Amino acid sequence: MLRPTSSQPDLRRQTRRTALPFRIFCRALGLVLCSTALTVYFASHSIGTVVVTTLACSLLFQLAYFASVLFLIWRSDWASRAGQRAEYLDSSKEAGPAPPHLDEVTNESSDLLQRDQMLAISLLLP
Repeated sequence: MLRPTSSQPDLRRQTRRTALPFRIFCRALGLVLCSTALTVYFASHSIGTVVVTTLACSLLFQLAYFASVLFLIWRSDWASRAGQRAEYLDSSKEAGPAPPHLDEVTNESSDLLQRDQMLAISLLLP
C-alpha cells in the first residue's frame, strides 16, 4: 500500500484549509441579515419594512447561491470538455493521417459540384 509522501498533497487537508466552514458561513449570513434589518429599521422605523427587506435580502442571497452553483457546474463541464478535446486532438495527431491541403479539398469539391450538375442535367433530358 502506498503512503502519501511529502511531494503528494493531502487533499483532505487542502480542502479543509480552503473551504469555508459551515458554522462561519451561518454566522456571516446572520450578521449580514441582522445588520440589514437594523439599518432598515433605523432608516424607516417600520417593522413591516424590516421584514420585507430582510426577506428580500435572503431571497437575493439564495438566488446568488443558486447562480454560483450553476456557474460551478458549467465551469466543471466546460473544463472536462476541454480536456476531452485535448485528448482527442492529441490522439488524432499521433495516429491520424496528415490533413489534406486546401488545394486538394477545393479540387475535390469542384469535381463533386460538376458531377452533380451533370447528373441534374441528365435527369432533365428525355
